[in-house]
Amino acid sequence: MTRTDRDCLVVGVDDTSYSWLAADWAALEAERRGCGLKIVHAVGRGVDSAYGEALELGLTERAMEAAVGVLDDARARLAVGHPGVPVETEPARDDPAKALMSAAGDADLIVVGTRGRGGFAELLLGSVSRRVAAHADRPVVVVRGDMAKAVGNGIVVGVRNERDEEAVRFALAEAELHRADERLVHSWTPLAHTGLVATQVSHVEEERNAHAQLLNHAARPVAEHPTVHVDTELTVDSAAAALVKASEGAGLVVLPRHPVEGRFGLLLGTVVHAVLHHAHCPVAVVPVG
Repeated sequence: MTRTDRDCLVVGVDDTSYSWLAADWAALEAERRGCGLKIVHAVGRGVDSAYGEALELGLTERAMEAAVGVLDDARARLAVGHPGVPVETEPARDDPAKALMSAAGDADLIVVGTRGRGGFAELLLGSVSRRVAAHADRPVVVVRGDMAKAVGNGIVVGVRNERDEEAVRFALAEAELHRADERLVHSWTPLAHTGLVATQVSHVEEERNAHAQLLNHAARPVAEHPTVHVDTELTVDSAAAALVKASEGAGLVVLPRHPVEGRFGLLLGTVVHAVLHHAHCPVAVVPVG
């Protein structure tokens, strides 16, 4: 997987430690892929609405100058650690999430940190990261957790249903690139929650077999990557709990993002939202049909 003609990764930065981790992760990934990296820093249009006539003092201009300074710092930082990665910078005067998705162009991957400026310390996923993960039309990696663990430490894929082959394909390509092993994890809970009696055992076994077939169906792309070692894991647990636990020993967790179901459905879904908040390693969110 080598692309040197165009940027194939885009990363959003501000001046916080969270975004520096994201920039370092993105540069490592670009280095591995043999492609360029675009770094984006956005000054929200809130500057205009917040200060109104005070803009005559040049506040927006100063904010844009500061944005260029952040980008110059990022370029210099990455040039030291990753001298072989072509880096492009782009300051933007727009909503940060919109600016990042717009700047992505035909890039393969968008990378963001867990939390930017503002908010509360206990909110581990910032609004920009959440919105990009929820709306981007391509995979998004939210960099969080133990950065000492490389992707090569192993990739965990959360499988929800048969439509998740695209997420599995993304994870397989990453596993091949990083020479990593992969685990496909599907969790389920028996419909009978009140305890088992003899007449219910057969029904539980039928449920288990159905979920095993679902997992095997989602695993079909494995045949396209014969060099990747893949294990499948069917577990009786909540999906979020199983994936957060699996992330403890992984370098990357890959999750499918399904279309919103129902008028009041969560854009990211409860499992994706929980894993993004609590995983012990970076998380890739892949939109699926």
